[in-house]
Amino acid sequence: MKTQIDDIRKILKPRDPNGHKGTFGHALLIAGSHGMAGAAILGATAALRSGMGKLIVYTPECNLPILQIGIPEAVVCTTLPKNLGEMPIAIGPGIGMNDDAKQVLHTVLSCKPQRFVIDADGLNLLAAMPDWPSMLPLNTILTPHPKEWQRLINADTMEKSAALVQECAQRYSLYIILKGHRSTVCTPQGETYTNTTGNSGMATAGSGDVLTGILLSLLAQGYSHKEACRMAVWLHGKAGDEAAALLTPQAMIASDIVHHLPDAFKALGIIQTTE
Repeated sequence: MKTQIDDIRKILKPRDPNGHKGTFGHALLIAGSHGMAGAAILGATAALRSGMGKLIVYTPECNLPILQIGIPEAVVCTTLPKNLGEMPIAIGPGIGMNDDAKQVLHTVLSCKPQRFVIDADGLNLLAAMPDWPSMLPLNTILTPHPKEWQRLINADTMEKSAALVQECAQRYSLYIILKGHRSTVCTPQGETYTNTTGNSGMATAGSGDVLTGILLSLLAQGYSHKEACRMAVWLHGKAGDEAAALLTPQAMIASDIVHHLPDAFKALGIIQTTE
């Protein structure tokens, strides 16, 4: 089934013109490591650009000044919040594969977050854990590109691994976004949604970090797992299309996708509302 603009318009929630930052949700992004502060900034900026009210970013202390300057709208911390099980969480962009990152992932998994996204290095860490599906809360969202997915399920080829995405989504009660030219969303209910936005200019470092931020924001705003997956992939691709139209696919970088998120929302017919 294809995801078209009319499908997203039906999913889109009206924004309360009298709302405050608590109305629009809060969430935790676990991202960044030494030399990878940019992954945290991309994910955090995308999350805040997608409508959520408050974002906490957990990152190593070496990144603290970079993030506080690069994304002043976020709350940046170097210790995990105590109420991990009570908020949407995304983990993975740029966290690395060291022992500290492994411990953080184990800590989050032990809290069984009900709205949970795992991306990038989070997926690579997961792949090294025996029987990783049993460790995930139901309805966890995984966002692998084909190579990450192949590594995760230990398949011989990417072709074999791609054929198992829907089966694994149903067997383990996961939402799996297999990223690519036409990203697909596979659900625990056996549905497969093929996205219709996006272009080759999005095949650039950091693009996946942006998608993770959008997903986290939508979960924080109360969208269901399926709605958040379909809408995030569409918005991500549409912002990329808007960027490509202005800049060309050859000249795009991931932050261009973030900068054009407002255009993606405008394409859905969103206008300023006042009362």
